[in-house]
Amino acid sequence: MKKRIISSIVLMLFITVAFAQSTIMKGKVVEENTNTPIEMATIRVLKSNAYTVTDKNGAFSIKAASGDQIEVTHMSYKTLLVTIQNQQTISLQPAPISLNEIIVSANPLQDISQSTEINDTSKKISQPRSVGGLFRDIKGFGITKKGAYASEPVFRSFKYEQLNVQYDGGMKVLNACPNRMDPITTHVIPEEVEKIEIVKGPFTVRFGQNFGGIINLVTKTPDRSKLGVHGSVEGGYETNGNNLVSGASVVYVGKKIDVNFNGSYRDFGDYTDGNGTEVPSSFRTTDYSIKLGVNPKENQRLQFSWRQSFSRDIDHAGLPMDSPYDDSYLAGIDYKINELSEKINSFTFKVFYSYVDHLMTNEGRPTFMMVDSRTPVESWTYGGKAELVFSPSDHARIYTGIDANIIDRKGNRTRIVKMMNGVMLPEPMTFYDKVWQDANLDDIGVFAEGKFKIAAYTTLTTGIRADFIATSLDDPAADFEALYGGSIQDETETNVSANISIKYQKNGFQTQLALGRGVRTASMVERYINHFNVGVDPYEYVGNPNLKPEVNNQIELSFLKNFETITIGATFFHSFLTDYITAVVTDIPRVYMPTTPPVVAKQFINVDKATQTGFEFTFNVKASEKLSFTSDVSYTRAQNKDFDEPLPHIPPFKANLGAKYEGNNYWILVSSRLVAAQDRISTTFMEEKTPGFGTLDLRVGFEPYKGLSIGAAVLNIFDKAYYEHLNFSYQNSNTLSGRIYEPGRNFTTYIKYKF
Repeated sequence: MKKRIISSIVLMLFITVAFAQSTIMKGKVVEENTNTPIEMATIRVLKSNAYTVTDKNGAFSIKAASGDQIEVTHMSYKTLLVTIQNQQTISLQPAPISLNEIIVSANPLQDISQSTEINDTSKKISQPRSVGGLFRDIKGFGITKKGAYASEPVFRSFKYEQLNVQYDGGMKVLNACPNRMDPITTHVIPEEVEKIEIVKGPFTVRFGQNFGGIINLVTKTPDRSKLGVHGSVEGGYETNGNNLVSGASVVYVGKKIDVNFNGSYRDFGDYTDGNGTEVPSSFRTTDYSIKLGVNPKENQRLQFSWRQSFSRDIDHAGLPMDSPYDDSYLAGIDYKINELSEKINSFTFKVFYSYVDHLMTNEGRPTFMMVDSRTPVESWTYGGKAELVFSPSDHARIYTGIDANIIDRKGNRTRIVKMMNGVMLPEPMTFYDKVWQDANLDDIGVFAEGKFKIAAYTTLTTGIRADFIATSLDDPAADFEALYGGSIQDETETNVSANISIKYQKNGFQTQLALGRGVRTASMVERYINHFNVGVDPYEYVGNPNLKPEVNNQIELSFLKNFETITIGATFFHSFLTDYITAVVTDIPRVYMPTTPPVVAKQFINVDKATQTGFEFTFNVKASEKLSFTSDVSYTRAQNKDFDEPLPHIPPFKANLGAKYEGNNYWILVSSRLVAAQDRISTTFMEEKTPGFGTLDLRVGFEPYKGLSIGAAVLNIFDKAYYEHLNFSYQNSNTLSGRIYEPGRNFTTYIKYKF
């Protein structure tokens, strides 16, 4: 499979492209109202993807032909598309204040090292079951899947708390379920996500603990240039599962106030895989969100956010239980003021509060005849951030601030045992198991990060962060206390992270070298879970309150070159991991169903050494104004040095290939995923080898008139029977055993009307 993937990429390299005649065009960018030159505005030629930035006088020169369309961007101004002419002056209007983004791709003094953004999520014409599905086609990512609903991203070798996943620049809704039936990606609707921002490692200290990377899900905000009421209604249907999606958005924009409402209803059924087997995967969700924005002055914005999500009757084919309900809400307040003085660029303040109420049961599973198990769990997350940005000179920008994440989790399991050792009991026996033990984890962080323009096209970034951690158990189980020698003491630790990077970019070429040290404290599951199945194997897991924080020392080198019609990019990375947190089989006896193999439990421990090494490669061709080709490959090799075996749950070698033809009011997209076999497996985690596979999808879209868009797709055209390496295995299922296979052939339709 790897040879087939590489051969497909090599074919792309032999596509011949005609180069248009071009010359060096010069111009100047100024502010519309004051005619002041704008430094560090990005000029990009749409035809060739070549780009440059303006100097301190607002001047630029770029290779282009007269009449080419160029895009002019700057984080403080509205993006402008113009037809380029030699020696022209381009005027930009001030842009609304942005509260949601963490990456600003138009200004090297604000860019985050080794970061990218994905904003082509609107032309998929398919209905992801949750936000986790949006990561399937992004290079370097896999999706760990416990069922059709509870999916979340894995980046390289990092997953779960090793990735800092957040909404709108810092807000979080954390899972209440220890099995992660309700990860953060299930608490916002995919249609509300405008773009995804990714930091590919511990290369910034400004957004909380950053061990393996940051994922920021940016939700839609009103366009303040469009006054009045506008919005959209949309709906979609899929044949494989009789899946229905509907949604609506209404926006009011006034001179000082704006209101944004989004709502969605999803009803998904059980799908059929490529073998014709029905996979339990049904669920229903109802979501809505409201944002109220107030702009007292042009340089200030105050925003109130409220979001609720209600999920019902969720089937989890890869877990021993299902979810009758999962409810959550998130409230947040953001404030930002720009240009406080000549040296102070901005001050930002953010606070949020979220709550998750989750129930899991085994009703409807084979074990229900022996034991009736119900586990209601709850999660509370409080947090916030204050950041001050100032510029001691025109070539430096300093970010300083403090942030906090306070996490509380509670929940116990009730077991009504009806049968023991195959014999029905005359009277059922009731037991109460402490799952979370009323655990608390507080993280207060302080940080400083500086960006310095050290040469005309070179930027240096460096930062340092300290996290002050406090953890405790308010209601520990007796057996958990006995395991660790008596009472469980409250724990504190101080973790220091740092980063340094250098970036050079000129005339369509960019290279970055970044080094980072990311430190992550052990999660609540790793510290405090008490005899609960939380892994891909059948073992009970036991937490360890004595775990050290794990450390990622990462180096990453990347290159990107934009020619007139070709873009080539490559990234190489290596991580040296110390005190890596994993789990091992112990002699601790299994507590629940003690005679069911395996009869011992796993315990979380630290290992001294582990490594991660890999690469990502991109090759894109714009063959004409309408036709383009895209390709990327990614591979990660991760090793547990102490155990002399691979780390578990690593995505295999993968390639994404695509061809898009885009007309004035229609487009056609053909995309393929080619995934190699994964034969580097962890025997400690009872992993099994996974065969390779390839899939092909076709998507089309049409806009018959302005505001109305219609789309259709055929997914998995050849009805391939396949499963992902990161999918959990079936456990405690009535009809299935083995891996969770992905959906077979699926026809989808979608319609959206904007008003």
